[in-house]
Amino acid sequence: MAAHNGETTGHYPTTTVNGEPYDPSGNETILDLVSARSGKTLRADGRTVDGSPLGIAVAVNGAVIRRAQWAATPVRGVIDVVTAVQGG
Repeated sequence: MAAHNGETTGHYPTTTVNGEPYDPSGNETILDLVSARSGKTLRADGRTVDGSPLGIAVAVNGAVIRRAQWAATPVRGVIDVVTAVQGG
């Protein structure tokens, strides 16, 4: 049976990032995921080390995760990473 919305099948949780299956490594956190995807080094509070704007928001199972909580939030469930794009 397929798992959806972060439910589990057997003992293995199903994780997706932006609708694609994702296999998190070890104790990977949202902070790790965002850092890897953005190519920017992030501080524990989710801000960039160099002070540049990040423009990213993250939701897990439909709930927006505050940037200050990224380091404490494991990569599990249905994750949506949204990037702000300037323009009109």
